[in-house]
Amino acid sequence: MHTLTRFFLGTAAAALLHVTGVSAQTSLTGDWAGTLGPLDFTAHLTDPATGPRTATLDIPAQHANGLVMQFTAPADSVYLRLRQPAAQFAGRRSADGQRLEGEWQQGLRSFPLTLSRAAAGAAKPAAAPRPQTPQPPFPYQSAEVTFKNKKAGITLAGTYTVPADMGPFPAVVLLTGSGPEDRNETILGHQPFAVLADYLTRHGIAVLRFDDRGVGQSGGTLAGTTSADYTTDAQAALAWLRAQPGIRKNQVGLIGHSQGGTAAIGAAIQPAGPDFLVLMASPALPGDELIVQQSLALARLQTSDATQLATTEKLQRAMTQIVQQNPDNAQARTKLLAYYNGINPQLAAQVEPQLAMLTSPDYRHLLADRPAQTLAKVKCPVLALGGSKDRQVPAAANLAATTAGLKTASNRDVTTKELPGLNHLFQTAPTGSPAEYGTIEETFAPSALAVIGDWIVLHTQK
Repeated sequence: MHTLTRFFLGTAAAALLHVTGVSAQTSLTGDWAGTLGPLDFTAHLTDPATGPRTATLDIPAQHANGLVMQFTAPADSVYLRLRQPAAQFAGRRSADGQRLEGEWQQGLRSFPLTLSRAAAGAAKPAAAPRPQTPQPPFPYQSAEVTFKNKKAGITLAGTYTVPADMGPFPAVVLLTGSGPEDRNETILGHQPFAVLADYLTRHGIAVLRFDDRGVGQSGGTLAGTTSADYTTDAQAALAWLRAQPGIRKNQVGLIGHSQGGTAAIGAAIQPAGPDFLVLMASPALPGDELIVQQSLALARLQTSDATQLATTEKLQRAMTQIVQQNPDNAQARTKLLAYYNGINPQLAAQVEPQLAMLTSPDYRHLLADRPAQTLAKVKCPVLALGGSKDRQVPAAANLAATTAGLKTASNRDVTTKELPGLNHLFQTAPTGSPAEYGTIEETFAPSALAVIGDWIVLHTQK
């Protein structure tokens, strides 16, 4: 999820709310273009009145052209599926029929994506403005660095920024959310960790941010790993940072976003853990319950009907129970498909491309996660933040669970804040829908940056 930057079955379950008859739709035949981060997507759709639908996809930056896709369009929904690599676009027609609004789902991640009907000879859309992205020259030192996770046998690469003033300085490591993330936590042209690192370094705090395993310049692979593995990466980063000259060895902390918070908490209960934690939209509910609450929060963006929401909740709980009760992946996938097919074949078709993710080690680890047990062992100071419009890790419930867990540890230096109007990425948002992430110019609300910076400065005063 930033995920968690993923939506699990939130879209699939909510889609059942729209499996109803509609009037005849305008043909989708034509070219549909959209942008996902630095990648331009163009889907070529053929939607005849009779006969099979066909589709191909072009991604020029990846030298991919003419990728054959399965194309279905029940009711007002549109699904475009790739077999290799396994991925799909799941969306809905806009009211005027000129946009397909939804998300691109691939591996463990989902990203908001809107495809717009392209006019013949249309110019490439301009990149969305990202005014907060830091631009050189910088009033601090910045270096590309590598460090080793000896336990995993891999080398990780990142960026290390140090204030220009005389040290020694307090320092932090930034930990990204779930799925493959680069050091800047880049999503839809936004670079939240670049903005956060720039802000903290300008305020006297050294920062290390690094590419996830198998991403960017880092070695290894994320395949088959869990947040427990990411915890060892966090420990390696902490050890490297403490060894740098000009760093206060007893004022080195971790800032974890979403599932990065899970890794941060894991490191905090190990020897030589962080001296403080900042948890940004970090899950604190039991993993299987988090999935349900995430699904409901997303569904509430589409409906307030109690019956439909109850259906969504029932589907999510059934899914988690099937996965948890069937440790054999093949058996779990068979039972999942049978369950959803028994409800609605269309829903089963949506779920099928996600079966590998739903039985992956990371997903199983998430379902089994019980943050209360680890939070109860955290003794260092903690700042826990959530946005009131976060639909992926709903703030009120998760912050309350964070407070309860830390109280069990008799941790008396705990600050929790629900920041009004902010989404999962800590942007100022209209509704908090993941579909808004790319349309919002703001990358990181200045109010949230100030809360984090002020708290760290207060806790690292000499």
